[in-house]
Amino acid sequence: MAREKFGKLDALVNNAGIMPISPLDDLRVEEWEAMIDINIKGVLYGIAAALPIFRGQGSGHFINIASTAAYRILPNMSVYAATKLAVRAISEGLRQDAGDKLRVTIISPGSTRTDVLEAIKDQEMKAKLEAYQNIGLSQYSIASAIAFAIEQPNEVDVSEVAEFCCGNFVLSIAVKHYL
Repeated sequence: MAREKFGKLDALVNNAGIMPISPLDDLRVEEWEAMIDINIKGVLYGIAAALPIFRGQGSGHFINIASTAAYRILPNMSVYAATKLAVRAISEGLRQDAGDKLRVTIISPGSTRTDVLEAIKDQEMKAKLEAYQNIGLSQYSIASAIAFAIEQPNEVDVSEVAEFCCGNFVLSIAVKHYL
């Protein structure tokens, strides 16, 4: 759609994700399957849609949204963390496969002020996590991180932007060297 309207596709942001966390003992297999389908397969389907376009035009930028849960697994979040760790692994593999014409950036926010908690059925757990949303990132902060990565010159590849606490971002930037 974007390519038809604007003539090319500059970037793809893989942002779909759900977080219906619960203890593994609750055996909410349907929720696990939904997280795998959306959080992992959604990224793969996005890559499958954009990669041929990016290859054909000789440029493109993948922005994949992971989570700091991929770095620090908390109680009751093992399946969610596994899906976000998978996003990081897929992104790193894509970066290695992409070559010097395509860029790949992982955005790993911590707590965010979104409706992601709506999927949590355990009301006690949901209430605990809602307290963190008050200090969480706004969608504008995440959009700013995405814009920062996209705005860099072609020889600069922002490999990851992660927010671990209270709006403090950690950047991982690689400068591409051409022989």
